Amino acid sequence: MANILITGGARSGKSRFALELALKLGEPVLFVATALAGDEEMRQRIEEHQRARPSAWRTLEVTTHVGNQISQQIGKAQVVIVDCITLLVNNILGQYSPRTGASVIEQKVTGEINALVDCINHTGASFIIVTNEVGTGLVPANRMGRLYRDLLGKANQLLAQQVDEVYLMVAGLPVQIKP
Repeated sequence: MANILITGGARSGKSRFALELALKLGEPVLFVATALAGDEEMRQRIEEHQRARPSAWRTLEVTTHVGNQISQQIGKAQVVIVDCITLLVNNILGQYSPRTGASVIEQKVTGEINALVDCINHTGASFIIVTNEVGTGLVPANRMGRLYRDLLGKANQLLAQQVDEVYLMVAGLPVQIKP
């Protein structure tokens, strides 16, 4: 059993690498998709990701309460891919108005990540978690953008502490940063 976090920038090869790792770890695989198709371009991206996955893999589409949903629907899966934490945090943030206090939203994100960690620790499956590294770019120009960056950074740190391996994807190449 291995628990792995894959981080990196947009289009750095994170999802492709996650698929490769899952194929090496074995089947059955449960693919957990957190994306919402809010527009045509996003719908096309989701379809592209779906075509890249083996047809034998089960897919669970869930936008929040990921840990609880996996626990309830893991079935016989030996490998779980969660793609991705970036959109999960976005989904949570989107439930609140810009006037909501940061601590309220942070508590919700932290609770979501803690529930996922609890799921990881109690299912016996290997987990491959995909997320974006957003702390290396420009400081966002508005409060919600900065809050999003901060919340995702905290979520990534919490997950990185719990997993066995962490990879940073750079130009399609995995760089192992943990252990």
